[in-house]
Amino acid sequence: MRVAVVGGHGQIARLLHPLLVAAGHQPVALVRREDQRSALEALGAEVRLLDIENDDVDAFARAFAGCDAVVFSAGGGPDGNAARKRTVDLEGSLKSAAAAALAGIDRFVQISAIDVDRPVAPDTGEVWAAYVAAKRDADAALRAGPLDWTILRPGRLTDAPATGQVALGPDVARGDVTRADVAAVVAAVLDRPESARHQWNLVGGDVPVAEAVAAALGS
Repeated sequence: MRVAVVGGHGQIARLLHPLLVAAGHQPVALVRREDQRSALEALGAEVRLLDIENDDVDAFARAFAGCDAVVFSAGGGPDGNAARKRTVDLEGSLKSAAAAALAGIDRFVQISAIDVDRPVAPDTGEVWAAYVAAKRDADAALRAGPLDWTILRPGRLTDAPATGQVALGPDVARGDVTRADVAAVVAAVLDRPESARHQWNLVGGDVPVAEAVAAALGS
């Protein structure tokens, strides 16, 4: 498959690209800045330019041309800017899903966040509340749409090395998970088309990734 990765220079995306290459796929990293090209090409990714916040659905669809699947891994980041949680985490997802449909791409994997359907505490800060709302609404829109989506909801992300072992399922409790293990699960579900229309929490655990995906699918 040719896999368009929205947010293609993000921390999870940079870990995902080599995994896709190793699995025989071609990652297509969608990024805003030309100066990110060489580093991403060194990871095996094809690079296409896309401005998530300012480009429209047609531009997204052009960026997806020739691809077979889309991974939405973009995020506004910990910049303290509540508005970017909407323009990147929500609107970026909405445009990506609409563009995938326009481009004739059914397969869509979204990296969200654990527990975003739960109400936030009354004293929650504005930025975190905006982040939770953006992820919640993006997931709800994707679930209501026509694509063959898989939504992964990781717990608190860490930069520790990959463990290769996770806990994955709709009711898994909050916990930490390495970004590398999240990337591994994304790669694994892309190779399991029957994971479409599933939403799973994802944290560190004691089950190898492939086995965890198979168990979540009941196979």
